Amino acid sequence: MGSIATILFAHKLGTALEPECKMYRLLADVFNDIAMVLDCFSPALPKVPRVILLSASSVLRALCGVAAGSSKASLSAHFAKWGNLGELNAKDSSQETIISLLGMLAGSVVVSYVKSPIATWSWLILLLSIHLAMNHAAVRAVSMHTLNRQRANIVLSTMLDQRKVLTPGEVSLQERIFERDGVLRWCGTRIIGKAVIGVSLKGVIGFLGQPHRVTSSVRSPSISLERLVSIFQEEEYLLWYERSRHLALIVVKSKASPQSQLKAWSHALLMAQLQASEDRAGANAKSMDEETLRRLQETLKQISIRWGQSLVALEASGWDLNTASLETSSSSRICQRRTTASHGIDE
Repeated sequence: MGSIATILFAHKLGTALEPECKMYRLLADVFNDIAMVLDCFSPALPKVPRVILLSASSVLRALCGVAAGSSKASLSAHFAKWGNLGELNAKDSSQETIISLLGMLAGSVVVSYVKSPIATWSWLILLLSIHLAMNHAAVRAVSMHTLNRQRANIVLSTMLDQRKVLTPGEVSLQERIFERDGVLRWCGTRIIGKAVIGVSLKGVIGFLGQPHRVTSSVRSPSISLERLVSIFQEEEYLLWYERSRHLALIVVKSKASPQSQLKAWSHALLMAQLQASEDRAGANAKSMDEETLRRLQETLKQISIRWGQSLVALEASGWDLNTASLETSSSSRICQRRTTASHGIDE
């Protein structure tokens, strides 16, 4: 069970492990502690439920191994400022050995005072709670310099709203450890929409044209795809915002740079904020494709005017703009030739 869980977990969430390394590092400890509780509880059960419980414990330990190993590699690379990754890992292993020895010593003292099931479970819950609280504090203390989805929301929305660029240390104070995937938040507070980056061109066409109820074939879209492509002719991405669902669909072109992906996310964030402002004002929010195209063009111009200066300011504040951290699953790419787009998928 554990081996199968390892393969499936790595296949499903392998892309997300590095961008969301802080979340998965803490999640690994949660998996491990739950597995420990299940192991302690299993002797009280009959044979069949015990086997099921131990199987679940094995799965959780396998998930812990994948999540902890990959997230630890990302965090180690973050702390290896001078390329001394080997030295850092060696010292980390020595530190873990010392902590394990101290833990064994403390355990040998505590176990002599634990003589009843109530005392055993009380100490177990207490120590596991302290373990998770300490790890939560340690993860929150880390200030990552890459812009994943959540950090991009905080930094880009603050930059658009207040013309201010936050540093990694300031963002880490606002960052949530567990965040819903793909949500768009304005200045780290309210959710204003959702974005999906790396979608296929077929997915966008499916929103532009209504599928037939019987055959599921897509009817001719209400607007021409060429008009959408022409708006983003000079960009390394395409964006469509479905106003009725508050959903931004980002199609990434081949050889798109991490900076272009950030620009696409910033564009989606601005579109969602404008729609949210209309909703709060009680404006007539008709899902008109023509109006969406006009707004996409206007917001693209608004972002492009200051994008070069924004990149310089972000780098000056300590952000790593050369690492793509927005995609958390396998995605698609398109190749554009002149005014037409041919769909190609890079796994």
